[in-house]
Amino acid sequence: MFDQALAAAPESTADADALVARMFDVEATSLVRLARVFCDDRNAAEDLVQEAFIRLHRSAGSIRDLERAPAFLRSIVINLARDHNRRGLMSLRHRNSVAAVPPPPVTEPDDQAVADDDAEQVLAALRTLPERQRACLVLHYYEELSISEVADTLGISKNSVKTHCKRGLASLESRLEADR
Repeated sequence: MFDQALAAAPESTADADALVARMFDVEATSLVRLARVFCDDRNAAEDLVQEAFIRLHRSAGSIRDLERAPAFLRSIVINLARDHNRRGLMSLRHRNSVAAVPPPPVTEPDDQAVADDDAEQVLAALRTLPERQRACLVLHYYEELSISEVADTLGISKNSVKTHCKRGLASLESRLEADR
């Protein structure tokens, strides 16, 4: 997971800069992918992640356990995406039809078209789920976080994560079956 760049919580601006730089190297790509699941615009997702790193820098001095910094960042990104969508700030000018979930590698053009269509259907169905179910599913299955890490990121219990995942998977299955 996160390789501690600092031995303790950042006490100076230089320490905070080092923490943010290290976190950016380790987490930025996965955070953009995470944000893309919640907002359909790559530019907006990148802006949300940038804002998350700004907020991390501002509050770096209050982080007591550096191992929790990745969870803190994921939580910020999810909350920013939720606020972004709630305010109706989804940008349509850069709407991209490429799904955030990469399709499996295929060699034939027809197979690629089917894989792209399947990924888009899954992503569309995922976006219809309640926010908490979607967050649990994305963090656990897409970001491959453990149940404990998802619970830590979202600030909920492990049992809540399990419940949201189970209900979210059932909803996804029924939505995808209805589409077929």
